[in-house]
Amino acid sequence: MQHTPWLTRLCSGAPRMRLYCFPYAGGGAEIYAGWHAALPGVEICAVQLPGRGSRFGETPIDTLSELLAELAQLTSRDRSLPFAFFGHSLGALLAFELARYCRRHYLPLPQCLIVSGCDAPNQRKSGGALHTLPDDELIAALGRYNGTPPQVLANAELMALLLPAIRADFALGERYAYRLQPPLALPLSVYAGKDDTLLSPETVKGWSVETSETCRTQWFNGDHFFLHAQRDAVLEALRGDLAAR
Repeated sequence: MQHTPWLTRLCSGAPRMRLYCFPYAGGGAEIYAGWHAALPGVEICAVQLPGRGSRFGETPIDTLSELLAELAQLTSRDRSLPFAFFGHSLGALLAFELARYCRRHYLPLPQCLIVSGCDAPNQRKSGGALHTLPDDELIAALGRYNGTPPQVLANAELMALLLPAIRADFALGERYAYRLQPPLALPLSVYAGKDDTLLSPETVKGWSVETSETCRTQWFNGDHFFLHAQRDAVLEALRGDLAAR
């Protein structure tokens, strides 16, 4: 695979498959740092969206159609290995819609789709205006999500630099409009936090209608960001899901 600023790639051992990992709102490829060590033979391809990390100087993308077109080129460019999609929160929504985009455009599909910390697209409530809030109110909202360190939120200069990408990500989620399509013909795994106040068993259950194959749900201790607090348990579940492929 050619070098691209869209991906941070790491693998432990000879790669047998790729796992494209999509970040949550405001996050970057660094979320998935070190995952390759726990998933030998799996090339971790952590997606780096514009406006963060090594792409900090680029303009963030806040339009889903534009972003999907870019991501589809990325995942279909190198067909030497089978691959899977993993995404958390907004990243789960991107992974799901990217799989549907690839199907519509006759591009290679992932071996499986693994969505984490995200209610089913068919259960999402439309609207929301976090991305339009004044800076101080948006920062306060981020504090309630418990995903950004307090010392970062308290750093006004740093937050002024980070907020454009955060706003773009929230806009992607809040403008999202679910469209009914046939279920995907690929296995689906759903990860959720037992104490995640943004989800419910009912909204998580809705994922089952998005696949014509198996849909397995696994609950983890923790809130919306159990991905970090339960890192070892999440990676163990991933090993099982990917080994089955």
